[in-house]
Amino acid sequence: MIFKLSTAKFRFFALEMAHKSGFVNIIGSPNVGKSTLMNQLVGERMSIISPKAQTTRHRIFGIVNEPDYQIVFSDTPGVVNASYKLHQSMMDSVNTALKDADIILLVTDLWEDSLNHKETLERIQKTAIPTIVLINKLDKGDDERLKERTEHWHKLLPEADILPISALHGFHTDFIIPKLVSMIPEGPPYFPKDELTDRPLRFFISEIIREKIFFAYEKEIPYSCQVEIEEYKESKRLDKIRAIIYVDRDSQKGILIGHQGKMLKKIGTEARLDAEEMLQKKVHLELFVKVKKDWRNDDRSLKNFGY
Repeated sequence: MIFKLSTAKFRFFALEMAHKSGFVNIIGSPNVGKSTLMNQLVGERMSIISPKAQTTRHRIFGIVNEPDYQIVFSDTPGVVNASYKLHQSMMDSVNTALKDADIILLVTDLWEDSLNHKETLERIQKTAIPTIVLINKLDKGDDERLKERTEHWHKLLPEADILPISALHGFHTDFIIPKLVSMIPEGPPYFPKDELTDRPLRFFISEIIREKIFFAYEKEIPYSCQVEIEEYKESKRLDKIRAIIYVDRDSQKGILIGHQGKMLKKIGTEARLDAEEMLQKKVHLELFVKVKKDWRNDDRSLKNFGY
């Protein structure tokens, strides 16, 4: 929720303290809790979450606004060794985030020895950008394991601050924003104070649908899917949405739809309910499945899908 002050109070406060703003970019391996952390810090569901690795594909901004500061958090895809051109695009987002950050939040967990992408860790080790290492999933380990991980990361990044957290349960996460505010530079806001993200509504609807696919299917199916909002008609009481789910191969289309269309109906129902909760009104959602062969390695398809 955006904190609001009366105009008179805001002017007085502005005279007392200069405004601060900065980009805080969240980097880490797949499935360490980056998106969960982003949602916890912003206080809104900005990024989709699933137990599977590589759920996040795009760089997503989540903006925290207060009268005296603006923090622009950036959730990035998990660092990976590229197998498809899609992965290369995801890593381009990570590399950009390493360049334009005012602060890097490096998220790891109690079981990770190092980033699974050696070059990214080396870049963080060489950068002059202030870095905070967040050891996540504290609720799933013990003190001995935490001590060992803390010492491990201190050796790898001796200049970084290290903080144990549980992003899922909000443990120690309340220390993060005050710490960041003390570190970001003075400056005007980068975005209007009433904005929470740089992404349009269509993007979040497509991500909700993709999240349901990740939960409903195993193995390759979730990774072969791309969701595109073909039509979006808004009205006061009801939004009508038509979405296309693209897959790599004909065999995947049948699996996604399921016997007598039951699986596709299940995805549509779950996505519609989440969309209605987000929009606070009724939604009519239609889902269709099409094959776009080898889209993950096709430059034109990736460009059309916003990668």
